[in-house]
Amino acid sequence: MKIGYARVSTKDQDLSLQRKALSEAGCTKIYEDKASGTQSNREGLKLAFEVLRDGDTLVVLKLDRLGRSARSLITLVNELEQQDCHFVSLTDNIDTSTTAGRFFFHVMASLAQMERELIVERTKAGLETARQRGKVGGRKRRMTDSKIEAARKLLTDGIPPKEVADNLGVSVPTLYRWLPASLRN
Repeated sequence: MKIGYARVSTKDQDLSLQRKALSEAGCTKIYEDKASGTQSNREGLKLAFEVLRDGDTLVVLKLDRLGRSARSLITLVNELEQQDCHFVSLTDNIDTSTTAGRFFFHVMASLAQMERELIVERTKAGLETARQRGKVGGRKRRMTDSKIEAARKLLTDGIPPKEVADNLGVSVPTLYRWLPASLRN
């Protein structure tokens, strides 16, 4: 029997493409997760492993749907082998029921990890380059310099912090974060 496993990283991503491909590949059951591939506790994957029996095959659309690091991928495929089950990745043409398929799996697992690490490196380099050009990531600041100055003046005049925060459209903790007690006078 073929058991399918589909995963997306975020709640707003869609699983329909993976579901369709797994159904067309002959999967009788498909288990799903909406969680990062780096998470080890994925309920859908856990259920898929529980229903697998001797000779069954776990099928994924792509290798990175199963896991992100070579270590985790190899661990999962070794668990399958211990259960006398096989693994198939449709787009990577991996089938661990053959010797060549097992070899190719290990090569592809290493490449998938390398690709992930390269993405992380490029992202960090891009963020650093943006910082050097004066770009700041993240949310827009709620407390502008003029709001900080107005808050300081209002607090010095004896206006209660809750009222100052309400007038500026921020929370009291945000007010205190930008104007700690030592800077209010």
